[in-house]
This record gives sequence, C-alpha cells and structure tokens, in this order.
Amino acid sequence: MPHKEVARAHPGGLVDLSVGTPVDPVPAVVQKTLAEAADSPGYPLTHGTPDLRRAAAGWLARRLGVSVDPVAILPTIGSKELVAWLPTLLGVRPGDRVVIPELAYPTYDVGARIAGAEPCATDGLVSVGPAPFRAESAQSRVPLVWVNSPSNPTGRVLPAEHLRKVVAWARERGAVVASDECYIELGWEDQPISILHPDVCGGSHEGLLAVHSLSKRSNLAGYRAAFLTGDPALVARLLEVRKHAGMMVPDPIQAAMAAALDDDDHAEEQRERYARRRAVLRPALEGAGWLVDHSAAGLYLWASNGTACWDQVSALAELGILVAPGEFYGAAGRDHVRVAITATDERIDAAVRRLQ
Repeated sequence: MPHKEVARAHPGGLVDLSVGTPVDPVPAVVQKTLAEAADSPGYPLTHGTPDLRRAAAGWLARRLGVSVDPVAILPTIGSKELVAWLPTLLGVRPGDRVVIPELAYPTYDVGARIAGAEPCATDGLVSVGPAPFRAESAQSRVPLVWVNSPSNPTGRVLPAEHLRKVVAWARERGAVVASDECYIELGWEDQPISILHPDVCGGSHEGLLAVHSLSKRSNLAGYRAAFLTGDPALVARLLEVRKHAGMMVPDPIQAAMAAALDDDDHAEEQRERYARRRAVLRPALEGAGWLVDHSAAGLYLWASNGTACWDQVSALAELGILVAPGEFYGAAGRDHVRVAITATDERIDAAVRRLQ
C-alpha cells in the first residue's frame, strides 16, 4: 500500500508533514488590499508597480540590511517559475553547466535541463575552487551558480565567509550567482544573510541575483507572489525578456504583495507559530530515535534514524505521519527524511503524541 494511504488509515487520521504548503490564514491586511484592488481591467506592469518596488526595497533594507534601487526589483509569478526559467532567460546554452546544491529543491536541476544545460551538484560547503566545479573546461562554460540559504531541505545556513568565496569564484569566471532566499526570515539557531548584503558582496551587486518569496513569510503560496533583485543590468535584461514572454504578475496580486511587504507584524506572528511547532516536534522526533541534522533555519527538520530514507518514511507512515524521503532532493539524502513544520497546531500535536 502506498505510504500516504498507510498514514491516512491511522485511526487518528493523516498528519501530512511531507510538503511545505502554508496552512495558516492569509493576513487580513493582505486580503483587504487584494479585494480593494480587484477592479483591474488593464494589463499589469511586468516591472511591477512603483508602490510594490518601493515596498520591496523597504523590506530589504529594514529586514535584511540590503540597499537596492527600486528600479532593480522585478516581481515574478512565484519563485518556482523564476527558478525553473532563469537559466533559459539568462541565455544558458546546451553544453553549459549550471552549479546547483548537492541537496536541493528539484527545480534547480529541472531549470538547467530546460535550458539544455547539465546540472553540476556541489555540497555547498567545500572550499570554492576547481575541486567542486570540475565541470569547468574549454568546452564547458559555467554561466550560473545557484545557492540556497537557508537550504531546502536541510535548513543549513551558509555563512557570509562561504558566500563571499562563491561570489569571488563566480566573478573571476563571469558567472552569475543566483541566491534563493525564500526562507531568509526564518533563522532559528543561525541567522541567514543575503548574497546582496555588503558583508558578502563588498557593496557591489554585479553578477548577483537574489530571489525572495512571500509564500512562507506571508502565507501567499496561493497568490504566486515573489520578486527578484540584484545586479541592475541583469534585472533590466530579464525584464525585457519577460515583457515579451508575458510573464506578468496580476495587478491585484502586486497590490497585495506591497501590503504584505510593508507589514512586519503578521510576519512576526507567523514566525512565532512556526517556532512553537518546531519547539515541540523536534524533541519528539529526537526522543523517538531520530537525529536532526542542520535545520538551523527554515521550515523543515532534516532527520535520520540511521536507516534508509524509504524505511523511515514507512515507519512514520505506520504512525499516520507522512514525510518526504531525502533522496527526492539528491542522492546524498538517501539516509534522511524531510519533516515539515507547516501543519496546523492540532496536527503537529497529534504527531508529537504518536512519536511519544
């Protein structure tokens, strides 16, 4: 029987901790703004409204210590769309190699393949130089390097020193560094830092792009609300292509995004919800024999009891708890499972009772 069906058959019902889908309400200020912007018969601006770009720039400065010109902000139809299409939009060619994390959200790999390029995985912590990127040769360019901190699935946070090495390595070779930072406000033991922070990039955003999503911060996964920022020349280039490709965020969603980015109170409230869930679920897993690795930030616990990941999925399914097998995120994850903290308080509490 499939693992989900086994878990669903538990007398207490399914506890689905396999996905990172938000379950909490969309903030009232966002719902109100969306309704007020509903009468929107014209085409939206691909570049985003001035109000949205101002709000995004304000959020970056206020929350991340990053200063950008609002002109260098570009809304996207969620961050997954951007991750999947960025290699193509940047002109990555067949035969090129795209560096991705060794353990990663599968869309980095998919995006490289859409462009006809070859994904080249690295563990993200080895010293940056020829060793982790042996793909480099006279016949094989490396035009794009992805980093993801905090990581999905592991919750690992890359320190500023490591990110500086990645930036230096890429700039020496003319590669773009794209940093997926959609969990950046969810640091627990470690405080994440943006690729665009002066401590990382030396005050220049040349060759750098950062991707930010409102799905986790503001429960806007259903709105497909995200944005890209960084090197103004790269952003302008992407804007031009996206205009012709019709990659436009609907105007009511842009208004809702601006409201969400201007309001920190709801984000703090949501962060506290996740903190509470994490505080009870982690010790319950550890008490049941799972070791939690990394998981210093983000919305997942990267856990292992020493057996193969599918055996762990099966064992937890018998308790009515569904988790994601680590090998979904790369071969290096075959001994781990990813456990999301995005279920409701009631379902998290149910999981805790079963683990005990």
